[in-house]
Amino acid sequence: MTSEKNGHKFIINNLEVFYGDFRALKGINMVIKANAITSIIGPSGCGKSTFLRAFNRMNDLVPNTSTKGQIEKDALDIQMLDVAELRKSVGMIFQRPNPFPKSIFDNVAYGPRAHGIKAINQLEEIVECSLRQAVLWDEVKDTLHKSALALSGGQQQRLCIARALAVNPDVLLMDEPASALDPIASLKIEELIQELKQTLTVIIVTHNMQQAARASDYTAFFNMDDDRAGYLVEYDITAKVFTNPEKRLTEDYISGRFG
Repeated sequence: MTSEKNGHKFIINNLEVFYGDFRALKGINMVIKANAITSIIGPSGCGKSTFLRAFNRMNDLVPNTSTKGQIEKDALDIQMLDVAELRKSVGMIFQRPNPFPKSIFDNVAYGPRAHGIKAINQLEEIVECSLRQAVLWDEVKDTLHKSALALSGGQQQRLCIARALAVNPDVLLMDEPASALDPIASLKIEELIQELKQTLTVIIVTHNMQQAARASDYTAFFNMDDDRAGYLVEYDITAKVFTNPEKRLTEDYISGRFG
C-alpha cells in the first residue's frame, strides 16, 4: 500500500540539513498529509524555508549543503528520484511574484514547452485550464499576449501559481506567498489555496499567525536551539495548535510573548 493511500504524501525521518558545518535543521520527524494544507510557522532563522526547500531538493543548489535522514514522497525516497521529475511534481511559489519578462501566455506555457509539448492547441488548453485553476482566467483572457509584468502584484502571484500548475504537480510549496501583497490580494491567495487542496498537497511557510489559523489544516511550529539549529516543537491539527497547544513554547509564540 502506498503512503498516499494511507493519507500520507511525505514521511520525514530524522531530517538534518547542513550549510557547510552549520546545522540548519536537526532531527525533524513528521508526516505530511495528502490533499491538506500544512502551515510551517516559527521565528525568523529557525529553518522554515530550508525545510520547505528540502521537499523538492532545492537545497541541493546551494553550495556546501548536505542532508541527512530521509524524506519519502508516496513511499519513495526523494533522493532516489530523478530531480527534474521531482521538481515537476513538487512546484514552488516564492515570497515575491517572479513572472518571466514574457507574455502571460508564454509564462504559463513555459513549463509544458520545456517538457516537450509544442502543439499550439494543446498549449492553449493547458494555459486556459491553469489560469482557471489559479482564478485568473477571467481577468486576463483578453490580454494573454501582453507582458506579465503589467499585472498587479496579486495577479502576478496567481500567474506564478498558474505557471506551477501547468506541469500538473501534486504538491505545491509556498514560501510566504502573500507577504508582499495587500490584504485583499492575500485573501484571494488564501481562497485559491483552499480550492487547490482538492487536487494538491500544499505546504506553506508563513509568519502570519492569522493566515496559518485561517488557511491551514495542520500547523508545524519550529524553533531554534542555542546553536541556532531549527527543530520541530509541535505539529498537530491547526485548531489544536492555536487553541490548546501541547507545549508552553508554542503558546508563547502564538500569543506573541516571543519570536
